[in-house]
Order: sequence, then structure tokens, then C-alpha cells
Amino acid sequence: MDSFGHEQHPWLHKQVRDIASCGEGELTAVVHEATRGRVVRVAYIRPESGVEWTTAADNLQIVR
Repeated sequence: MDSFGHEQHPWLHKQVRDIASCGEGELTAVVHEATRGRVVRVAYIRPESGVEWTTAADNLQIVR
């Protein structure tokens, strides 16, 4: 993890699926964010449309 909370995830810049929304796109970042006294891992996904969304990092699957 770097000083900004970004994780060097092995799937960065690869196609992933968010199992919560069934959406697919490029994993652009996994960030450790503090919320309500705990730290959560948030994944940022950008589909071809360019409208990025977030999900829990544990919701990711690699697209084969």
C-alpha cells in the first residue's frame, strides 16, 4: 500500500466483474479507506462507457 492508501492489486488494469452488480470493466484502483472507525478495501472499476463505480474489493472476479 502506498502513502495514498492505494493497494498494488494483481488485477490492476485487467477486466474484472463486480459480483454485486454483475458489471464488468477495468480495475483502476483498490484503495484502503477509513470509514466508521474501520478500514475497508474499495475497488474502482471503469467500464467502456467511462462511468466509473466502486464496490468492495472482495466482490471482484477476474474476467477470463
